[in-house]
Amino acid sequence: MGVVAELLLVRHGQSLANVAFPAADAAELLEAEVSGRDAEVPLTEYGERQAAALGEWIGALPEYELPQVIITSPYLRARETWRIAAEKSGVDLPAPTTDVRLVDRLLGDLEMLTRAAVAQRFPDEAQRRADAGEHRYAPPGGESFADIEVRLGSFLDDLNRDHADERVVVVAHDAVVLMMRAVIERLGWDRVVEAERAAGNVRNASLTRFVDVDGRLELAYYNSVDHLPPT
Repeated sequence: MGVVAELLLVRHGQSLANVAFPAADAAELLEAEVSGRDAEVPLTEYGERQAAALGEWIGALPEYELPQVIITSPYLRARETWRIAAEKSGVDLPAPTTDVRLVDRLLGDLEMLTRAAVAQRFPDEAQRRADAGEHRYAPPGGESFADIEVRLGSFLDDLNRDHADERVVVVAHDAVVLMMRAVIERLGWDRVVEAERAAGNVRNASLTRFVDVDGRLELAYYNSVDHLPPT
């Protein structure tokens, strides 16, 4: 089986939750200034500017480097990132599709809860997490990073089968970008952690690019934000 010619992983632009939850956690609040389902969290104004900058970057690519396949997470923040980028690019791009395997980490009963709220409502979770280890820990009703790795392995197999030799853009989430590295590069959890420590957290609207080298996908760059405007 062949592989895609290029896989460009894009984290969505800054979302309201990306701002509200760190602020709430720093203040040890029980609630953050964002509500509703995680799948429906919108972009901030800055996140929209990041998406526009992504579009300008894509629009400046030579025709032979333009994406041929676009797949996004079904979550609003990922779909909106691509919609804005595609409009801003000024070039004719393929219509995007969505794939449920690209959703953010499912947190189950802990979805949209601050750290203080988790500690109050689920006092045993800290010990469960410590006992299981970060890779295997799954919140009640949620999934572990190991679970994400499994669903992304399935996604990648299908992608390489259906779109071999094509240039693909995937717009998703930080957990997807990080664990896609684990899948493609066959990294153990310790090396995943090392990669994150070396480059920092996967940044909003960042680019991670893999290219086909003799039938294998190899990392060209990771977590790049050179195309983005200053904060």
